[in-house]
Amino acid sequence: MNTNSIVQAALNTIDLEAASVNGLKNYINADFEKAVTTIHNSMGRVVVSGVGKSAIIAQKIAATFNSTGTPSLFMHAADAIHGDLGMVQKNDIVIVISKSGESPEIKVLVPLLKNFGNTLIAIVGNVNSFLAKESNIILNTTVSKEACPNNLAPTSSTTVQMVMGDALAVALMELKGFTGKDFAKYHPGGNLGKRLYLRVDDLYKNNLKPQVNENAQLKDVIIEITEKRLGVTAVLNSKNELIGIITDGDLRRMLEKNENFIQLTAKDIATKNPKTINPNTMAVQAMEILREHNISHILVTENNQYLGVLHVHDLINEGIV
Repeated sequence: MNTNSIVQAALNTIDLEAASVNGLKNYINADFEKAVTTIHNSMGRVVVSGVGKSAIIAQKIAATFNSTGTPSLFMHAADAIHGDLGMVQKNDIVIVISKSGESPEIKVLVPLLKNFGNTLIAIVGNVNSFLAKESNIILNTTVSKEACPNNLAPTSSTTVQMVMGDALAVALMELKGFTGKDFAKYHPGGNLGKRLYLRVDDLYKNNLKPQVNENAQLKDVIIEITEKRLGVTAVLNSKNELIGIITDGDLRRMLEKNENFIQLTAKDIATKNPKTINPNTMAVQAMEILREHNISHILVTENNQYLGVLHVHDLINEGIV
């Protein structure tokens, strides 16, 4: 193959699979609604099963269900008839995925599930198959052509199976009123989890708390900024109310503008009405605020009380970018 034919093969694959996914819209019907409401109203879990490539898709769908608030298990169809069928409980909904609906393992598994009395949902590419005829609800995932040039390897068919599973999961999320906060409960790890649950309160407390009185001399301001290692200090009045902020940059600009600076106090140098943030603010929102105002620090306050400093490095170190 030359370079042009390689690129064309890839583009053909994308076009064929995109057309198959688009054709799936024709099968979002009353049966789809019934499947969603049946799962939503169930007192059990969703057991997703398949064989071959469909088993891999079943694993992904089960994982998506679990992460979006629908308790789910994966059960390989071949393993099911050798003991794993014991994971299916009385109130569980079983989804079986198959392109042909005629696999030998499926033909053994389906009658056993029917004997158990479980509701059976088929995600199937042949609505006249054994699986389709034996199921309570049929979700049609027929494709006109596989992306495989021999029209053999599961490509378009597995893509639409996965998209149908995603459609079920998202519809169930909508029905449950599943929110970002709910999502965070199931994704506490990694940068994604941190973006969902980490708050300013979780970060600023690890820093020292630089502060000076408004009448503090320049020397004391420099010492405070140096010792607390944040490049900034809050300025408070005699009532411990926040009145301003002094940064390293403020000090440099002051030195450029004033030859006689020995008598200057903190209130003479401070930037009045500094940007502040509540400790309950989400960390990702804090990053947006810092970016919007092109600043590297922000003072944390609550009920007009100064609590500490949040630095952009605190957010970067936690992967909030």
